[in-house]
Amino acid sequence: MMAKNRVKRKKSVVGDWMVEGVLAVETFDSINIARQLMAKHRINQLPVIEDDKVVGIVTDRDVRDAYPTSMAINRGEAIDRFADTIAVEEVMTHDVFMVQPETSLRTAVELLRKHRIGSLPVVKKQTLV
Repeated sequence: MMAKNRVKRKKSVVGDWMVEGVLAVETFDSINIARQLMAKHRINQLPVIEDDKVVGIVTDRDVRDAYPTSMAINRGEAIDRFADTIAVEEVMTHDVFMVQPETSLRTAVELLRKHRIGSLPVVKKQTLV
């Protein structure tokens, strides 16, 4: 019987695939700031930080849902003033799933699929990396 040659593969981890230098907002930033950042950079979610620690995530849906439901045409300035008065902390998701750079890629993908979420902040001791 011949022994099969086994190639040992390196386990794929989040750190091999993550994006560094991620944009984030702080809890006290307005939803208008979050909306502008997401639109400018064509992204759908932003980690929320406080004292350099990840404390939540805000999505484009969170921001959209916070705006008044009856937006009248030609009321853009009033709507923007309203958006400047609502802090990200008021609309963000507080219990956010996070992973570490050493987390297996398989585990991260399973979290994304199971919880139907679009991103996972990558942290070391709650600090965004």
